[in-house]
Amino acid sequence: MAGRQARAVPCKDCRAIMKVLLLKDAKEDDCGQDPYIRELGLYGLEATLIPVLSFEFLSLPSFSEKLSHPEGYGGLIFTSPRAVEAVELCLEKDNKTEVWKHSLREKWNAKSVYVVGNATASLVNKIGLDTEGANSGNAEKLAEYICSRESPALPLLFPCGTVKGEILPKMLKDRGIPMESITVYQKIPHPGIQVNLNSYYSKQGVPASITFFSPSGLMYSLKHIQELSGDSIDRIKVWEPLRIHECVCCEVGPSAIFSSGSFSRNSCIMSLPPSAPAQPVR
Repeated sequence: MAGRQARAVPCKDCRAIMKVLLLKDAKEDDCGQDPYIRELGLYGLEATLIPVLSFEFLSLPSFSEKLSHPEGYGGLIFTSPRAVEAVELCLEKDNKTEVWKHSLREKWNAKSVYVVGNATASLVNKIGLDTEGANSGNAEKLAEYICSRESPALPLLFPCGTVKGEILPKMLKDRGIPMESITVYQKIPHPGIQVNLNSYYSKQGVPASITFFSPSGLMYSLKHIQELSGDSIDRIKVWEPLRIHECVCCEVGPSAIFSSGSFSRNSCIMSLPPSAPAQPVR
């Protein structure tokens, strides 16, 4: 499955339909469509989504045990949807759904549940928890928000991935706010990367633009893209969307990609909103 395509909207200024490759899973919004697909389609661009990441969940028995003892914690911190998904898996695998509904949920709701971003907040709300700090936007701002609150006597439980930013833990530690982190997931390559990219290139050819959404996604797909693009890779515009956390922008910047010899310095790496990938390829 090579991913979803946007239906190109005719546009008077377009001499030919441009191909845009988005290295991400489809995320349907309230309109039932991925926002990037919708925005690019409005510009008359043909966009295709190819997932490059999968997730493996870790330490779920240990995490489940911690969730069963809210009395030992001052609250929860969620900075990614995957951490919320880990909670759901714990409840399902250990048959704790009813216990969660009738007692555990209420006990956790008596404490602070901090989140980054509205998407994560929405998922946390779906498991019955009230949230704080969703509008903070990133981990650093959330840490500032937590630090502005009364410091809990008990540690905040922080389920996270193997690759996590150190800003939030450091800021809380410097302010003397206790926190206990537990690694509950890790990123792994999507099993269909090579097949999906081969299918895309054989049917669509070399894209005019590629948008990546994480350093890991780029790393897992870069070799395949380089091989399939050949000499044409110099002409591909490379974009990074605005929603990526600051630490990601630091880790993967122009020097990291250009030093690999994969993209030329004519390519552009910028932080942009969903509609921005339409701009460089029209």
